[in-house]
Amino acid sequence: MTHYTRELAQFCASLQGETLSASVKERVRYLLLDHLGVTLGGSMLPSSQAGYNLLTTLPHLSTTQGVTIFGRSERAEASWAALCNGIAAHGLEMDDVENRSSLHPGVVVFPAALALAEQLAASPDDFYAAVVAGYEVTLLVGAALNPAAAYERGFHPTAICGALGATAASARLLGLSAEQTTMALGIAGSMAAGSMAYLHDGAWTKRLHPGWASHAGITAARLAAVGFVGPVDVLEGRYGFLHAYSSQSDAHHLARGNDFAIMQVSLKPYACCRYMHGPIDCLLAIRSVQSIDLDQIARIRCGVLSGGRGLIADPIEEKREVHNIVEAQFSMPYGAAIALLTGQAGLSVFTESWLRDPIVHALMQRVECYSTPELDDYYPDEWRASASVEMVDGREFHADVRYPLGDPQNPLSWEQLAARFHEIVAPVVADRQQRQDLIEKVQQMKLWLS
Repeated sequence: MTHYTRELAQFCASLQGETLSASVKERVRYLLLDHLGVTLGGSMLPSSQAGYNLLTTLPHLSTTQGVTIFGRSERAEASWAALCNGIAAHGLEMDDVENRSSLHPGVVVFPAALALAEQLAASPDDFYAAVVAGYEVTLLVGAALNPAAAYERGFHPTAICGALGATAASARLLGLSAEQTTMALGIAGSMAAGSMAYLHDGAWTKRLHPGWASHAGITAARLAAVGFVGPVDVLEGRYGFLHAYSSQSDAHHLARGNDFAIMQVSLKPYACCRYMHGPIDCLLAIRSVQSIDLDQIARIRCGVLSGGRGLIADPIEEKREVHNIVEAQFSMPYGAAIALLTGQAGLSVFTESWLRDPIVHALMQRVECYSTPELDDYYPDEWRASASVEMVDGREFHADVRYPLGDPQNPLSWEQLAARFHEIVAPVVADRQQRQDLIEKVQQMKLWLS
């Protein structure tokens, strides 16, 4: 049996930031700016406020000697700051995502890495290495898990794989040996959790998942540092992670390739599930070239990937009746309707007022979703999509997309990312120059890192 857990631990322990290429380091900064934006923007949400309120009930955790809680003046011990920052970062549903693993790596890796790096006064190179290691473990484990099979079992891949990725980043910052990192990953395997039940009733638990994973990662690494023993083959063993969380896992995906997995991460331009982005791109493209009378639309058809149907399209009757923002973020009918009506799919249209709009509701009833081999055959490497708008008079407008906006093959530029940062962060940091200063600090890696 190949000992993948130990091989990944060796990789994490030996990775040196000084040896990383300029393009990899730039990718870390690019994703860090995205992460800070969604964290600051998400800090105002009620779910984030509940996380902060937890710390007030445990005053010994909040201290002036602690680390940064983004969007707040309070500080906290690193593992608890990571919990709060992880909750905030996932609230807007705009954090980064990767195709093969179908999960959000940044929201589990960065809260742990930022908190520990600040506490330890880590060097930029150590921070780079920790982030790259965290992404590598998160994404390889996610690919090996087979996300569709994890969804079927009711597990959220970001949450369960993220606990291991956050552990990898934490272990690297703490300077653990390969053997200690193996122990840390083994410990984290018993901390990984995350139920898909958040899809019902507008629950906040999806937002908790990355915060808890980041908190668990720091804790697992610290336990390993003081000699706590975990299983050595936690990923591939008979009772290991891949067996527990998936019925169709493939451990061969745990083997590293020639490039770093962080280079294949996408950003999310729209405030909803990534599986909705491709069809939204198609509908926005149709809207940009056609003058469509919304009252004359007979049917809107969205081609979605089978791997995401259960998240955004099924059962269609429920997805056409959304009652809160969380449900809207996982409703293809809502995403299609709001995109056609407004030409947008960002934060400004995922609001309570738009949820109650009668035109949006009427359009949602005309949305149908389908899946085809032409789309699914390229998944998960490519998240292809299609959409069509059929009119009462028989006309039909159609569009396809191979790489949704934000994909590494169709990326947001630094300028587009900066504009998105300003939009997301403005409600929290009103002064534009202050926001611009934050952007420049990230681009130069001059936060609190020495």
